[in-house]
Amino acid sequence: MNRDQLKKLENDLWSAADKLRANSDLKASEYSTPVLGLIFLKFADNKYRQHEAAIEQAFKKLQGTRRERSKEDIAIEKCGFYLGPKARYDYLLNLPEKDNIAKAIRAAMASIEKSKPELLGVLPQEEYDRFTRSDKNKGIPKELLKLFSDIPVDATGDVFGQIYEYFLANFALSEGQGGGEFFTPRSVVKLMTEIIEPHGGRVFDPACGSGGMFV
Repeated sequence: MNRDQLKKLENDLWSAADKLRANSDLKASEYSTPVLGLIFLKFADNKYRQHEAAIEQAFKKLQGTRRERSKEDIAIEKCGFYLGPKARYDYLLNLPEKDNIAKAIRAAMASIEKSKPELLGVLPQEEYDRFTRSDKNKGIPKELLKLFSDIPVDATGDVFGQIYEYFLANFALSEGQGGGEFFTPRSVVKLMTEIIEPHGGRVFDPACGSGGMFV
């Protein structure tokens, strides 16, 4: 995917996602975390696809032997995390509209955290309950799943990073004053890293988080 194609994809995704929010009763601050969570879920599914054949092969090879291992253990070794059947993007995408899709997404996030304790408490879960507050919001999770399914299955981490950053910046602008507290533009980060040149040793971070941009 070249720069122009990525830019068009970013614009199309944001335009459609923002239109969904405009037709809801959700504020940008309530909408951003669930949306960013779905971008992560699509990224996780894409990455899992890359390792899926090797995971299945290793599982079948050891099945029934004294060295038999669970598919979850093998997946964590090869991919870094495990996606169960009900955490796969296509499963969620193809759920009937009458189902509680927000609840299914929440369960998918919980299952990923369970397989990778480092993510415990990091992925959005309760935030998806916002879509069940009124009939006006109920269809949004399904529409968002459809929307992000347009991201190619072979999209790399760099592509997702660009899309994630693009959404983060636009949410910051949408939230107005104070919305940029959690987002630092790439140009500023680049300038700061060039000045500080943190190429060795450790970054002293008394502000408890500001140094995260250097990682």
